[in-house]
Amino acid sequence: MEFHLELEPRPLPSRIAHDHRIFLAGSCFTEHISAGLASYKFEILENPNGILFNPFSIARSLISYIENRRYTPGDLFYHNELWSSWDHHSRFSGIEPESVLHQINASQDRAHTFLKEADWVMLTLGSAFVYQIGSGQVVANCHKMPPQTFSRRLAGVEEIVSALDNLIHRLFLFNPKIRIIFTISPVRHLRDGFIENNRSKAVLITAVHQLIDKFEKLFYFPAYELLIDDLRDYRFYAEDMVHPNYLATDYVWKKFAAACLEPSLIPFMKEMDIINRAMNHRAFNPDSNAHQKFLLQQIEKLNVLQSQYPWLDFANELKFFKQSLDS
Repeated sequence: MEFHLELEPRPLPSRIAHDHRIFLAGSCFTEHISAGLASYKFEILENPNGILFNPFSIARSLISYIENRRYTPGDLFYHNELWSSWDHHSRFSGIEPESVLHQINASQDRAHTFLKEADWVMLTLGSAFVYQIGSGQVVANCHKMPPQTFSRRLAGVEEIVSALDNLIHRLFLFNPKIRIIFTISPVRHLRDGFIENNRSKAVLITAVHQLIDKFEKLFYFPAYELLIDDLRDYRFYAEDMVHPNYLATDYVWKKFAAACLEPSLIPFMKEMDIINRAMNHRAFNPDSNAHQKFLLQQIEKLNVLQSQYPWLDFANELKFFKQSLDS
């Protein structure tokens, strides 16, 4: 008897190669995919505005990169002794407005340059609920402002499709080779309520699939369905019962790799798994001959990989093992 119905995501018709540049933006689940890609030496840029949840803030941020928008003092507000931007995560907030703007505009420059040459854009939508200030602007982050600062509403399918449709056209004009992967974050926004969270995810899923049906270079990766319909058990969630735990994110990553990455990368990824495990290894006796031999073996493996993949940078890994050897 089967006690588990496994979901096998549909493989992409053309997959992500090692020399592709991948731009990722969206909810906190974006970080898990980014971490997986980074561990295998993919060239990525993740969340230049910080974590973003709603599709309007995501679309607004990418259009600002396309235009290489300059943020000015008028784009900031002051609260709790910090200067912040309604378009950015609180990690950009700071005491000095000049420093905040410098950090924001430097991130804009990096995003503009990277997006111009990107091969893939991966957008992870988190919630269809939006928070608006008095001007009507949808904010990317509430920055712990009092609730009465905002009006909150559930966005409709049509307005989300309209915002993302405009973004997609702008992206294809800016960089015609771009392909886009949409996914819905499996993180549940239970502060909105159980029913409200499901309504929100349903709106996002419906909007995304309307767009995928319209454009050839759009694809869907079912991260949400892998958690909700495949794993569907609280043992795959962290203590807050909202965020997926390591077992879940690792499961989703492996499904993503199988469906979205070039199969020819598998031998290299297995080698990098060995290297990454070795870097996390803590020796019982670091001065022993056995551990010194272990370190030399890792350096030799990295030198081989460097000769096989000369376009990749293994400097950090080599530095780690050489410093461990010398200490």
